Amino acid sequence: MQKVLRTALVTQAICKLDMSGVRYMENPYGSQPTAAVTALASAGAYSVSAWTTTEDNLTVTDEVAYGEHVYGFEQKMSNFNLMATRMEEMAHAVRRGIDRFVLNNLCEDATGTYTTPAGGFTTQANWATILSNLLSKVAGYTDGYTDTFLVLENTDLPGVIASQMASGFNFADAALRNGLISNQAGVDIYVVRSGTYANETLGSTTYTNLDHRVFGVKGAASVVIPGYEYDEKGVSGKTGKEIAVSAQVGFKLWAQNTGLCVDVTIA
Repeated sequence: MQKVLRTALVTQAICKLDMSGVRYMENPYGSQPTAAVTALASAGAYSVSAWTTTEDNLTVTDEVAYGEHVYGFEQKMSNFNLMATRMEEMAHAVRRGIDRFVLNNLCEDATGTYTTPAGGFTTQANWATILSNLLSKVAGYTDGYTDTFLVLENTDLPGVIASQMASGFNFADAALRNGLISNQAGVDIYVVRSGTYANETLGSTTYTNLDHRVFGVKGAASVVIPGYEYDEKGVSGKTGKEIAVSAQVGFKLWAQNTGLCVDVTIA
């Protein structure tokens, strides 16, 4: 049976993913110390400061699920395993739901912010400026964060591809031959379908992310999926079986890392 078109999934590529069955993670952190500069004439004097520990944790709070009913005659009249085919499509739909949940949470929880020049990603001249400004948002830390990502929607690509094809020599040649999108200036570029960033309620959170995108450092956020559940059961009054796929999910952009992700607003 021909598969429906599927949206690319990016959660595992940009977040720390735990599927070991845990439902809760702890990650407490201490307050940031600031050292003072004093003259030697102060004879080694210093001030004693109070410090605090803050609890930070991830809890599984939401569920993504989808169900269908396959009638007995539908299964018997098919020349393939209809139940298995539909179950596979449903599993992808659940994973897609998790992706949208994660990307919209990243936008909401990121404390870094950036507004693109007018025209956003679709304007060729903006692309290099946008990348440069985004990289500056996560530069200057001791860890030297270089494993960065940017998740765009497919409608953003006209300006990106045109800019890549107009870049110098080898890079432009690769773009002209292969439609290069995957990486530029050390940033891994992922593309999902339009409508991924939205103004809507997903699970326990309401999002306002229309015309937003997300940039950041890989691994700054954690996603917990205790496991996928596949149900197949008979329903009174109907032939065939009801089938369903579900997964529980928890997300956390850790408090100490919120500045490592940037909520990008398209002007």
